[in-house]
Amino acid sequence: MSKNIAIIGAGSWGTALSVLLAKSGHSVKMWSIFKEEVEMINKVREHIDKLPGVLIPNGVKATDDVEEAIDNTHLLVMVVPSHTVRTNAKEISKYVKDGTIVVSCSKGIEEGTGLRLSEIIKQEIPQCEIVALSGPSHAEEVGKDVPTAVVAASENIKAAEYVQDIFMSPKFRVYTNSDIIGVELGGALKNSIALCAGISDGLGFGDNTKAALMTRGITEITRLGVSMGARRETFAGLAGIGDLIVTCTSMHSRNRRAGILIGQGKSLKEAVDEVKMVVEGVVTTKAAYELAMKKDVVMPITTEAYNVLFNGKNAKQAVVDLMMRDKRNEVEIMDENAWL
Repeated sequence: MSKNIAIIGAGSWGTALSVLLAKSGHSVKMWSIFKEEVEMINKVREHIDKLPGVLIPNGVKATDDVEEAIDNTHLLVMVVPSHTVRTNAKEISKYVKDGTIVVSCSKGIEEGTGLRLSEIIKQEIPQCEIVALSGPSHAEEVGKDVPTAVVAASENIKAAEYVQDIFMSPKFRVYTNSDIIGVELGGALKNSIALCAGISDGLGFGDNTKAALMTRGITEITRLGVSMGARRETFAGLAGIGDLIVTCTSMHSRNRRAGILIGQGKSLKEAVDEVKMVVEGVVTTKAAYELAMKKDVVMPITTEAYNVLFNGKNAKQAVVDLMMRDKRNEVEIMDENAWL
């Protein structure tokens, strides 16, 4: 059955999801604060800047009026940069009806508080039900109907199943998971490891290095996630290792692209400016480092990434320091809730 769906955010991912949902027969209103962006989408039927080459169906209407976007909606989808989630959630809260399901599609951790995005949304829109949608899903591919699989996660499994029903299509498979903590942390923390994978590429290292980073990276992500109440097995799924693989290996990944530039010798600011898109892994690295310190969780790759990004440490020296850490047994368990 066709639903009225509001998409808050008209970037590449918001546009791709709008296209996906409209092709499934849903009526989509996509909100953007930028009038020129709204006009481009409505008139050209293409987001030339963020998702070129993808035709936007007539079932999608863009608006700069957030009340109009949310009015009479069956589902609200938040797809804004992670650092703007709180501001946007606060702005739209007064228009959201009790019991409305809000789908959080952004990936990140709030700087300073260490809160997950669903926690921020729930603080600002307490009357809503929250579902996080995450997994290996580049907007560039979803917009072009490349087969993709993701996870809808919520403590309210009925809400997750509702989102599953709406988003499922022959080209977009959705699983459910009650572990919203693990799903959100997997989606956020992999951006930091992807930055590292890019730095490795920029330094001229090879597949061996990247494989080591990814494998040990998912170990770190799992270790921190379990300490925060997530289930270990979530990180072996789409929102964990799946999202890590796609983000560390694809040139669609803005985090990897920024890392490559840093590895080639550019400053953090130069790299971010050249990518010209939000590089979520920068803020996430800082947040992850602070959470690791607070939780007393060992995260060597994250720590070295933090030192490279924020303390000016030489990337090559960071690799040497990682390689020369104290010897370990890979399968030995540090404690009953963590992996080495």
